[in-house]
Amino acid sequence: MQGNSFQTFRKAGIGRDGAFTLDALVRNDEISWIDGASEAETGWVDWMETMQQFLNTRLFLGLFSFESHFAHYAEGDFYRRHQDAFSGEGNRVLSIILYLNKGWVAADGGELVLFTGAGSDTPVHVPPLFGTIVVFLSEDFPHEVLRVNGERLSIAGWFRAQGAHPNRIDLP
Repeated sequence: MQGNSFQTFRKAGIGRDGAFTLDALVRNDEISWIDGASEAETGWVDWMETMQQFLNTRLFLGLFSFESHFAHYAEGDFYRRHQDAFSGEGNRVLSIILYLNKGWVAADGGELVLFTGAGSDTPVHVPPLFGTIVVFLSEDFPHEVLRVNGERLSIAGWFRAQGAHPNRIDLP
């Protein structure tokens, strides 16, 4: 990522642990996990902890943890239709995306497309405008990132509940 020497990005993959693979036909962006190492990261993590407490208090969601990463899409990058929850796990409850693209224009591409289902044949296109936050149910909304014609920057994160395995604590 240009102009950001403190952040280390790596090619993003799909799956987790032993099922993790790199597949450039599915996605070809780069990510850097947020661990609170900088003041900005700490501010983000603190804000999301406050959000988690609010959601649990008001909506009784039972959110257990939060994980997130910076995402960098260079020209030509995309992420094909997918869901954020791992199949059969039921641990990612809410997905959140914060756009960091100052000066984005329609010709830059990289829109998020949410497939709403429920009888609707019209997907929702969300332009990656600076400061826009998108929140959706991880298991219920397949989505994709359209091909980028410039550069697309965001933070993607997931509020998690305890996974479907009763004898295992499912940490991010």
